[in-house]
Amino acid sequence: MRKFDGDRLVIATHNQGKLEEMRHLLEPYGITLTSNADHDLPEPEETETTFAGNARIKAHAAAKATGLPALADDSGITIDALDGAPGVYTADWAETPNGRDFVMAMERTHRELDAVGAPAPRRAQFNCTLVLAWPDGHDEVFPGVMEGQVVWPMRGDQGHGYDPIFQPDGYDQTFGEMDRWEKNKISHRADAIAKLKACFD
Repeated sequence: MRKFDGDRLVIATHNQGKLEEMRHLLEPYGITLTSNADHDLPEPEETETTFAGNARIKAHAAAKATGLPALADDSGITIDALDGAPGVYTADWAETPNGRDFVMAMERTHRELDAVGAPAPRRAQFNCTLVLAWPDGHDEVFPGVMEGQVVWPMRGDQGHGYDPIFQPDGYDQTFGEMDRWEKNKISHRADAIAKLKACFD
């Protein structure tokens, strides 16, 4: 594994929440973080069919454009009874002409599971793949997974996305009912970040 030995890193996102989360996690390493927005970078088109593939597109685009190492993530939910859908299209299921509507996406998920007669427990995984890319084209990939099940009806108003219908293994609450900091300790992103930290230690 290539070690990160620089002092500047681009987080390849326009999402301020993700930037703040990374800033908090990487604070001990004294790295200056910037985002795509700071460099006026467009969002590259995500054309791959895997989380790693799409994270690679974003990380390499930012590294090439800035000449700095860049970190990107791609994440989503995979549901066993739907053959892994929505997967890389997790956010697409929520798209409307007026922005993303995740209640609509969760209702669609429930309808599709009912349509195929999926028995309980309806097994699912939240996935987060981080890719750290360098301007010379090298990258390191860190996949994170949280196993659980999809439940209905929706429960909780914490978190975002599909959190209110995802109940992680070993817990009786959904991600939507959990305290944000508690969720962040056990989530798919936490799993990926724990692996990523080996690059910085």
